[in-house]
Amino acid sequence: MRTVVFDLDGTLADTSADLIASANACFRALGQGEPLDPQADALTAFHGGRAMLRLGFQRLGGAPESEIDRQYPLLLENYRGAIAVHTRLYPGARDAVKRLRAMGYATAICTNKPEALAETLLGLMQIRHLFDAMIGADTLPVRKPDPAPYVASVTRAGGAVGRSMLVGDTSTDRETARAAGVPVALVTFGPEGQGVARLAPEALLNHFDDLPALAARLIG
Repeated sequence: MRTVVFDLDGTLADTSADLIASANACFRALGQGEPLDPQADALTAFHGGRAMLRLGFQRLGGAPESEIDRQYPLLLENYRGAIAVHTRLYPGARDAVKRLRAMGYATAICTNKPEALAETLLGLMQIRHLFDAMIGADTLPVRKPDPAPYVASVTRAGGAVGRSMLVGDTSTDRETARAAGVPVALVTFGPEGQGVARLAPEALLNHFDDLPALAARLIG
């Protein structure tokens, strides 16, 4: 079966404001205010919790990696309690997935968000039923850009890797697709905009309305 695999944060949904808020809550608890900006630092948010903590501590004068490790579980707890306050699906995302499924494609999610948090968010956004499989950061012993999570997402969805593609937003997704030997479409409506073209993806996705035709071109 032909399969389209989606990243979650920064691809299907703009989760940046809630992610930044969870990191800033850690800094507030340390009496350090809010060093991260939900708009200016959105790209960092899509690279994960530790990336946000490193950037915040850097602006505060630095901190050892052990302090980032200490704060990371607290960040996840903050995020778990306020995971969908500002998060929104990108325009056309839900309809594009529905159209793909109506065309006979399997759909899956491969994210570096912890599995339980991803499942919670997908449930709150009422889209979990639209995906045949979901692989999170801790579902397997490795995470993207290792190709194993991508391969697992395709096979669990009932598809074949050779007839699949990834839709993502960052260099991690570009590297994952390359490692798996599949095409990738990178979205241009995230914080980096058209800048993702520098990663030389097989396609750029300017709006989810264009995805069904793009999938047909890339994987048939």
